[in-house]
Formats: sequence, C-alpha cells, structure tokens
Amino acid sequence: MNNPLLEKFDTPFESAPFTKIKNEHYKPAFEQAIALAKKEIDEITNNSESPTFENTIEAMELSGEKLGQISSIFFNLNSAETNDEMQKIAQDVSPLLSEFGNDVRLNEKLFERVKAVYEQKDSFNLTDEQAYLLEKKYKGFSRNGANLNNEDKEKLRDIDKQLSMLSLQFGQNVLAETNSFQLVITDEKDLKGLPDYAIEQAKADAEEKNITGWVITLQAPSFIPFMQYAENRELREKLFKANGLKAYQDNEYNNEENVKKIVALRHQRAQILGYSTHADYILEERMAKTPKTVLDFLNDLLAKAKPFAEKEIEELSKFAKEIDHIDVLQRWDHAYYAEKLKQKKFSLSEEELKPYFQLENVTQGAFDVATKLFGITFKEINTIDKYNEEVTTYEVLDKHGNFLSLLYADFFPRAGKRPGAWMTSFREASNINGNSKRPHISIVCNFTKPTKDTPSLLTFQEVTTLFHEFGHALHGMLPNTVYESLAGTNVYWDFVELPSQFFENYCYEPEALKLFAKHYKTGEIIPQELIEKVKASASFMEGFQTLRQLSFGLLDMSYHGNNDNNLDNLQVFEKDIFKQTDLYPEVENSMMSTSFSHIFQGGYSSGYYSYKWAEVLDADAFAFFQETGIFNPETAQKFYKLLSSGGTIEPMKLYEEFRGNKPTPDALLKRAGLAN
Repeated sequence: MNNPLLEKFDTPFESAPFTKIKNEHYKPAFEQAIALAKKEIDEITNNSESPTFENTIEAMELSGEKLGQISSIFFNLNSAETNDEMQKIAQDVSPLLSEFGNDVRLNEKLFERVKAVYEQKDSFNLTDEQAYLLEKKYKGFSRNGANLNNEDKEKLRDIDKQLSMLSLQFGQNVLAETNSFQLVITDEKDLKGLPDYAIEQAKADAEEKNITGWVITLQAPSFIPFMQYAENRELREKLFKANGLKAYQDNEYNNEENVKKIVALRHQRAQILGYSTHADYILEERMAKTPKTVLDFLNDLLAKAKPFAEKEIEELSKFAKEIDHIDVLQRWDHAYYAEKLKQKKFSLSEEELKPYFQLENVTQGAFDVATKLFGITFKEINTIDKYNEEVTTYEVLDKHGNFLSLLYADFFPRAGKRPGAWMTSFREASNINGNSKRPHISIVCNFTKPTKDTPSLLTFQEVTTLFHEFGHALHGMLPNTVYESLAGTNVYWDFVELPSQFFENYCYEPEALKLFAKHYKTGEIIPQELIEKVKASASFMEGFQTLRQLSFGLLDMSYHGNNDNNLDNLQVFEKDIFKQTDLYPEVENSMMSTSFSHIFQGGYSSGYYSYKWAEVLDADAFAFFQETGIFNPETAQKFYKLLSSGGTIEPMKLYEEFRGNKPTPDALLKRAGLAN
C-alpha cells in the first residue's frame, strides 16, 4: 500500500498532504515509523566511537523525525477532526508510543553515552544552546527512570502505558458527552432575551440535526449566550446542570474512575522516581520549582481577591432581587445578571459590541498588530492541503520577506472537534547543520458560526480568545533556534502562557482596536466611547473571575500535591476544595473534575496555576509597553527576542533580559482592580 504518511511530503513547504491521508494509513505508518526510530536509536547506542555531543545528543535530536511528523498529524486531527475510527486507532497506537518512549528513556546503554557527554561537557566547547539541550536530555533520562532497577523500570512502563490510555479515554468521554446533550426549544417565548445571532445559531443547529425549532448545545458559542441572555430561568438551570453532569452520569462515559486511576498512577509514578508527589516531580522543571511556592502564590492571590469577589456577588444579589425579586442568586443566574448589571453600570452589552468584531476583521487585526510590532506579514494561500474546508491557510513572512511559517486557522465548532481553543503545531522549527526547517502552526477555536444572513460576529470574549491563541502561535512561528525540542512553545509550562496572555492586552487599546474593530455593515470604526466602556468594564467581576481561576488551580494542586487524598467520593473531595472559593449555594449532583480536560487530558497537571502566574508576567510586560508606547519598536524588538529564543534560555533570565528586572504582581492587581 502506498502510504502518504511514510513518503517525503512533496508538497508546498513540505506541508501535510491531508486529502491523501486515509484512516487506514495511520496504524501501519506508526508501526513503520516506530521501527525506523528504534533503528536510529540503536545506531546511536551501538556507535563504537566515543560519545560526543554530535554523535549522541544531536543524533538523538535528529532521530524519530518521521514518527514525530506522523504523531503530530494524527493527534492534532484526533482533537480537531476526529471520528470513531480515529479514536479506536488512538487507543491502539498510544500504548505503542508509550512503550517506545520508555524504551528510549530506560535504555541503559544510551543513558551511559548521554552521561559520558554530560560529564565531559566542559571539554566540548558547546554553544549556550547546545549546553542547554545537553542539560535537558540528561535530565530527561535521570528524571524518567534511567537510574532505576529493572523491576521499577517495568512498573514505570506499565504505569505510562495505562496513563496514555486513561487520558485518551477521558477526552473521548468528555467529547461524547458534550455532543450528546441538546436542549430543544419549540416555543418561541423560551428564546426571550436571546440576541438575534444566538437565535439564528440555535435555528441553524436545529436544521443541521433535522429538528423543528431551536437547539441549544454545550458548545461554548451556544451555551454561553444562553446562560448570559435567556430570560427563562428554568431552562438556564437545566442547561447549567447538564454542563455540570458532563462525564458524571451513570453511563459508559462516566469519568470518575478515570480521574481516580490517573491521580493514583501519577502519584505512584512520582514515588517510584523518588519524588514525594506528582506536583513535586512536575514543578522541578517549572519556574515555580515547588508545590509550596505555587500554593503560597495561589493563597496570596486568594486573600487579595476574595474581599473584592464577595462585594461583587453581594452587589449582584441585591441587583437581581431589585429587578426580578430573586431571593437566592444561583450559579445559573450569575452570567445573566452580571450581563444586565454590566449594561447598567457601563451602558455596554455584548450585542452592541459584536457588530464591530467580524471574525475576518479580528483575524486581520491580530495580523496587523504583529506587523506593527515585528514587521512580519501574513498572506492567505490556497496552495496547501487542508483537513477541513473550514480551515484557512496563511504564509507568514518576516520583515525581509523571508518565509517564517505556515499558519492554519480553524475557527468553528464541529461534532469531531473537542471543545475549547488551542494552538498546536504540525511541524516545529529547527536549523541543524544549515538545514533550516520552518514551523507549521495551527490555531483551533470554537467560535460563533456565520449564518445565512450574518457573518461570524465574535463576542468580546471570543476576540480575546483569538488574540490569546494568536500569541501562542507567534511563539511557535518565530523561533530563531537550532534544535526542535527547544523551539517555540517548548518552554517551562508556567512561562508558556506569557505570550498568549500578553497579546490579549491589545484588545483593550484604542490604537489597536482601531485597526480591526469595524462595523460589519457600515465599515465604521468602533466609536471612542465604546472603547472607553470596554476599558472601563475590563475589571468588571474580576474578583469573582480570579476566584474561579484560583479554584481550578487549587483543585489541580489538591489532586497532585498530596500524599493522603481520599478520593472515594470525588464530589465530596471537589466540594471540600471549592468551599474556600465558592460564593454560591452548592449544586447537588454536579462535578467539574470529570470534564477538567486541562489536567486530565491536556498537559496542565500541577500546572493550572500557570495561567495566573503568567498573568503576573503579562501584566508586568505590558506595563513596560505602556510606559514606552504599545508599538514602540525597541521594546517590540526585545519582546521578539523573548519569543524567538524558545526554550534556549532559563525563563526568568529571559524575562529579566527583556524587562530589566523581575516581575511583580503590582501591575496585575492594578489592572484587575484588586489593589486598594
């Protein structure tokens, strides 16, 4: 069988030939690529020459290229364009990949060569980046069991295999539950309060499913507007509770056992490797370094934010009682009354803003901000393959017109796409021995779809989401590094959110908004008074939002930072953690953990705090731009260096080089309105 995955990609920019790839190609491609990667590792291990940086460390960096290419294509599509067959393939190949990874990490002869290079590093005249790569490879072995006895190595293999399967199953269950629920509305009066765009979307969703009436789903572009605007309190409650039941029902998609097993196995793994907890293991390779630092950071912010949050909810409760005689404000009331109070306080509504945020204009606006900062340009192209017709593709050029990257943009919900928004790569950057490979980056979102009558108009939250993912994409597109494993977003996890959150700041700046916030019908630029309202409302409910983020970080650390968790009843465990941040009555039969994909499917275990950690960095960094000018070329050039350095420099050192000093939380607290 001719297998396009195993051939050299004879395509523009060596991009993935998506339309040629069939499901039956994946498994044989994985098997052959693993065999090839094993052969490459064997050649390094059995090399009769003395170990050097080139014949050991660099050779390892070059090995497994085809396997990496196939993996990135398959697993990216398993998130953005999956189906039952792909999910089955994922379950088949994940244990093979886990086993191969362990074959490498637990290979004693290979580790001996790496160790020999590491112990003689001063004699090799290495560049800073080479020294950093050597350190990373050495730690990769020592932290992942290379020094264990054979019995413990076998235990580790078994645990890693189980974890890869459980993580996959967790994600598949969340997707199945998200797709399975629909709130069918047949009486038009139940749509009261919903803006036209949300009604149009609900109608389109119903037509797609051959249903008479309107359909509300758990996908964000459907769920959020309903919770925000629907006057029917009973239906808001029904939708909210359905969301809280995701993967927590008595059916085949229940994730409770998966959560318990994942937490237990991660804990066992850490202890086999000599760490007290999974959090201790993870945080050793983070800016925060220890669980204590993380908990001190989260609890300090909690102490500062909670009084503000309590005042916000007190005010919201009074407001709801005043206008609708609501005696006890419930969780399904929060978004609805917060939106009404926001309108009252700032004379600002999402409906008023949306016409100025047509998706195509916002996308171009993100590009224009990058052009003004760094001189890079974006050109839409139709010469490369796409995995779905909805995907848009761009060629990205540097300020001299040289090719920098490919960019794929995939913006709308589909049954085969997991919820949320993320940035990923189909190929990372590298430049070994002059063989320059530029990255292929993708941003994937779930935004409001266009309808027959209206283009895709984004909520302001969707605008900031697009800028957030685009910030990640820039980090992936701009590397000026030699080695792939140090390029782009291959940085400490609590540093990775800095570029993304930094770029969100431009959504509040008049100078930036005027580039892209244009009325979709008239072309009129967003009025200054609306910009002022956006800025004024930026810290609205920020105390409550901060508490919400902190609750997720504390839950993550509770699962992964303790030796003595009693997880017999997950709901009791979760409620116990949340009681320090909860400002609303408890909802019976509801669970967040069973759909907490960030920590049980994504890479955020013991790392959810990093969103807040990076907010400290991003607020401090943007304060520097505000001091010098938000498009100041010199400041922008310093930030470009931070982005293009990838993981070649210790993050705090890299940040201090950019800023001139260590970050402080002052700018964040001021921006969030949480400073007295």
